[in-house]
Amino acid sequence: VGKSSLVHLLCQNQVLGNPSWTVGCSVDVRVHDYKEGTPEEKTYYIELWDVGGSVGSASSVKSTRAVFYNSVNGIILVHDLTNKKSSQNLYRWSVEALNRDLVPTGVLVTNGDYDQEQFADNQIPLLVIGTKLDQIHETKRHEVLTRTAFLAEDFNAEEINLDCTNSRYLAAGSSNAVKLSRFFDKVIEKRYFLREGNQIPGFPDRKRFGGGTLKNLHYD
Repeated sequence: VGKSSLVHLLCQNQVLGNPSWTVGCSVDVRVHDYKEGTPEEKTYYIELWDVGGSVGSASSVKSTRAVFYNSVNGIILVHDLTNKKSSQNLYRWSVEALNRDLVPTGVLVTNGDYDQEQFADNQIPLLVIGTKLDQIHETKRHEVLTRTAFLAEDFNAEEINLDCTNSRYLAAGSSNAVKLSRFFDKVIEKRYFLREGNQIPGFPDRKRFGGGTLKNLHYD
């Protein structure tokens, strides 16, 4: 669906010329200014873990991939706007990733209906990104974006739709850039701060976003 191209754009602010299939997991780092423009501004390094999306028929594939879900601090759910099945599979990804953690205890999809009540207690920041916007004809874009708009509501998340081959979609000051910055701020707060907004006792005043990871998922 374009995960590797997306991660490269997010971390390097450059278009990835020759993307390849992700086997296992690849990691890249983004420099993010937390609460930019405020007295609390700080620079953090955020690790983005690009998890391969091969489903396979054996349960061992899923169990092997589960090792990447430990200590997750944020999830980017990526889908292909040109493929309806891709957006539907985001629900399966949320089940797989979130059930790895203790909270929430379960997220269920029953008869094709997503149980939003169980998902409401999720404390992990989520972001939904649709890719390959450039491959949808302008006359069809409204129809496609209307069809996928419910995803953000179901996941209680911000939604970004873009073309990973054009950096202008994440240009500074754009609505997409603001949503992205807001999401990464939440990820940092999830990793380092208590609900009341106080710094975790014993956490040194450092700028390294270490120990926590942010997962970027999709089903092919």
